[in-house]
Amino acid sequence: MDNRADVREFLVSRRAKVTPESVGVVSGANRRVPGLRRSEVAALAGVSVEYYAKLERGAIGGASTSVLDAVARALQLDDTERAHLFDLARAADGVPSSGRARRRATRAAPPRASLQWALAAITDGVAFVRDQRQDLLATNALGRAFYSPVIGDGGRTPNLARFQFLDPAAREFYPDWDLFAEMCVAIMRAEAGRDPHDKGLQDLVGELSTRSETFRRLWGAHDVRSHGSGTKRFHHPVVGELTLAYEELAITAEPGQVLMVYTAEPGSPSSERLRLLASWAADQAVTGPSTGERRPHAGSAGQER
Repeated sequence: MDNRADVREFLVSRRAKVTPESVGVVSGANRRVPGLRRSEVAALAGVSVEYYAKLERGAIGGASTSVLDAVARALQLDDTERAHLFDLARAADGVPSSGRARRRATRAAPPRASLQWALAAITDGVAFVRDQRQDLLATNALGRAFYSPVIGDGGRTPNLARFQFLDPAAREFYPDWDLFAEMCVAIMRAEAGRDPHDKGLQDLVGELSTRSETFRRLWGAHDVRSHGSGTKRFHHPVVGELTLAYEELAITAEPGQVLMVYTAEPGSPSSERLRLLASWAADQAVTGPSTGERRPHAGSAGQER
């Protein structure tokens, strides 16, 4: 795959974010570009203007580690952005990142029994496995109850990005919807840089770009991020407001898949609400779902509102 357009747009967008003052460049009143000029980035990186212009046109294949490091410093890239730049360079050279083979769009295999057992062993937190395409592949019991608005009645594999951008219920489930939207797209953008040959991810990006103006705008920003750890707020239809800490753990046996665990601070209102949700889920398992309308799966939802 030719990723020159992604390289070009990433470098241009990062250059626009660096103010001349932050790198000691005196900016005049007649400055016509946001951020730095190409010549200023070239000078900061210690390369010729012609060579940097070549990189910014997308011809990054063959660039040395020292040049990429110098460009990353000149553009003040953070760790995730620097990794993304190197991923783009590896992709341009035809080298898969992180040992992943190039993938076609394939149906995900059922999670291994041992992975399901590991999820089931986590009883006090929400635990689930997702892949690089934001597919929700497996959950523990509390995770199924927690993500019931996303999972719905079944059908296609639940997908967190489709739910985020195409299901109106997401705006209630995620009180900080705008922040979640930015995080979701930035994580997907980083994944696309690692493996631009992932047909499934390409198809998902195409679908969401067509159906959601917000996704299309955020995708065009070329922001990247890793997940790692942090806290998030949710509003669950059964137990209400929850503030949960999350940890993301890579599953080394399945490159591209991660185990996410959400937990509540012990003794907090959110901890009590998670216990209530677990109790509700256990009752549902015994008695079956109550009568009444259930949320449709996110994949069948309408356009972004």
